[in-house]
Amino acid sequence: MNHDQDETDLYQQKPAIVCRDLRKSYPGKPVVEAVRGLNLQVNRGECFGLLGPNGAGKTTTIEIIEGLLQPSSGDVEVLGRSWTRDGEAIRQRIGVTLQETQLSDKLTVRETLDLFRSFYRTGITVDVAMKSVSLDEKKDARISQLSGGQKQRLAVATALVGDPELLFLDEPTTGLDPTSRRQLWEILRAIRDRGKTILLTTHYMDEAERLCDRVAIVDHGQVIALGTPRELIASVGGDHIVEFSVVAEQHSRADAFRLLALADVTSVRDEVDRWSLNSKMAHHTIPALLSYLEAENLALAGLTTRQASLEDVFVKLTGRNLKEEQTA
Repeated sequence: MNHDQDETDLYQQKPAIVCRDLRKSYPGKPVVEAVRGLNLQVNRGECFGLLGPNGAGKTTTIEIIEGLLQPSSGDVEVLGRSWTRDGEAIRQRIGVTLQETQLSDKLTVRETLDLFRSFYRTGITVDVAMKSVSLDEKKDARISQLSGGQKQRLAVATALVGDPELLFLDEPTTGLDPTSRRQLWEILRAIRDRGKTILLTTHYMDEAERLCDRVAIVDHGQVIALGTPRELIASVGGDHIVEFSVVAEQHSRADAFRLLALADVTSVRDEVDRWSLNSKMAHHTIPALLSYLEAENLALAGLTTRQASLEDVFVKLTGRNLKEEQTA
């Protein structure tokens, strides 16, 4: 085995992404610390979700990993390589899809992919790229003639033509209808099943739950939670969420400490217009809740129960709701 092969094998044994004590500051009074000692590892072959509120440092972190920004300090390795030493080698091995990829309306699908394929020394054929995102029947259509979902699939195809080892996807399904979202999910699952590594950002928690092997939540420039979706959901303290409301004028009369003492309740959150209880066993919590409301003469206005989700983790850790984030 030659030296080049030994070197290639060494790189392939390393994680896809490693960030060590990553920091990024911007001058000002006071200095803005966008990233503050962030540590992160993304393993090869996994779909990894990076989530966080607006202003949490998530975008800055991704742009540093993609080589678009220089960190103030700290180390970043991408596919075992450093941007300062091996920038061109990294660029040939990654694919990037931005949230809003601007493509020329006058070019056809094939012409667009021909252009992006020319940026890479090796890769897949344009025909294979089009077929992988189900756009082969649109090969001669101009970009201006494509639907929103088709444009998003084409944006993914532009990142695939170089046959990247690592794919960056920034909010890939934002603005898509449910059918287009699910079509793109199937494409991303197929990419991961081929052994590719995906770093995904999304505001859709159901998307992260369905696609990601592991998820990191970033806030105030640091990773504040890391694990599989199931591990993170379990960390909120229960498998179920029991939400209830009383008539508006009685809301403040409900007592958080009394609610926390109800059967199998692990945490309580006041949502202003309703109360949210994390419960290990909802069928124990609900009868106890109804008895409490009756004893306190509180009139029940609404009651729902559901499985705990990543959104509940996000709200508990950041104090923000993803619906707020999408409109912020």
